[in-house]
Amino acid sequence: MKTGKKITTFRAFRNRNYSLFFGGQSISQIGTWMQRTGVSWVIYTMTHSTFMLGLAIFASQFPSFLFSLLGGIVADRHHRYKILLFTQTASMIQAVLLALLVLAKHYTVWEILSLSVILGIINAFDVPARQPLVHELISDKTELPNAMALNSSMVNLARLIGPALSGIVLQKFGAGFCFVLNALSFIAVIISLRLLKLPPYKKSLGKKKIASDLSESFSYLKHTPNISMIILMLTAISLLVLPFDTLLPVFAKVIFNGDAVTFGYIFSFIGIGAIAGTFFLASLKPGTNLKIVLLINTIVMGIGLIFFSHVTFFPLAMLFAILAGFGAMSQGTICITIIQVNADPDMRGRVISYLAMAMFGMLPLGSLLIGLVSQHIGVQDAMLCEGLMAFFITGIFYKFLRKGKLEKNNTKGFEEAEDLVMEKI
Repeated sequence: MKTGKKITTFRAFRNRNYSLFFGGQSISQIGTWMQRTGVSWVIYTMTHSTFMLGLAIFASQFPSFLFSLLGGIVADRHHRYKILLFTQTASMIQAVLLALLVLAKHYTVWEILSLSVILGIINAFDVPARQPLVHELISDKTELPNAMALNSSMVNLARLIGPALSGIVLQKFGAGFCFVLNALSFIAVIISLRLLKLPPYKKSLGKKKIASDLSESFSYLKHTPNISMIILMLTAISLLVLPFDTLLPVFAKVIFNGDAVTFGYIFSFIGIGAIAGTFFLASLKPGTNLKIVLLINTIVMGIGLIFFSHVTFFPLAMLFAILAGFGAMSQGTICITIIQVNADPDMRGRVISYLAMAMFGMLPLGSLLIGLVSQHIGVQDAMLCEGLMAFFITGIFYKFLRKGKLEKNNTKGFEEAEDLVMEKI
């Protein structure tokens, strides 16, 4: 019985290409979280400003919002494998420049923010190419939902390990070494991409103008409410709730009287919750309504943030950090799974770009907003407001989430896709 469960849980690893891709991305994701933690700590150490913390996240993510639609069009028009090789190489160069800048000890906040902007632009083209590429790496499409669940576990494991390692490295060696390790992590990605054996690329015929592609994708979402409503909910959550991590350096240093290691621990406990959420999704029975799970987990996230905001006893606060991570994980994972499986193949890159816009556009705006609000009402009350907003957004989308399973289009393929989600996730 146990053996069968293991095979089901990890069946996507039977695909050589996916196994290589997973291995490379796992190492890179840990490096990415180390860099993200390091940048936040450096900015706050230099400025002691929650607004500047929000601005740092804004600088790294808002460019992705501006260019994501263009990135989606590029991903649908060109070879996603080559796009990914380029973006991963560019990300490695960005990490090297950041490391050299900090190690030289002659840097300003604005120089770090400028490099963050560059990374944001790179990600605008990376995400719409990387997410749909997973679909191409799976030979048996019935294993796609399983691959998406494993992807989620990879990201959440990195969120657990990366900040913890970053806290230790920050304390012992400084932020520069965090950025060096992130740069080295991209070597694993590039090697894994080079080892992939993909079928010959077929160029798309009759390319349209960019304006036509944008119009077509918008019309597709307009007539596919089960996807567009999910994106709208993720937009609201990304703007008003998920930027809670912007305030974590202040909680570590001021509320808990800690240091960089404390900061890393907070991120890691949130990662523990996210991993627990991943296993929870993987254990769902066939026929489970993912929209109901999304509703419940959003409430769980709100509860976690509300209690974390005013609990000053560190071990107890970490319990609520786990709850917040558990609920936050499902926001992206469930939304990506629904969209990845149900979107038409020729629209997948553009639909993913809208999803990227929802997150990369709203998260930085939310970080700026929460940074400004926290300066007026304090970080604890600001995070309390974020927890309350999770309940408010759940109320707005309650009817949609309670409607039942996704309504099926008049195509057999959509019906099969939903059955696969319910069976495998």
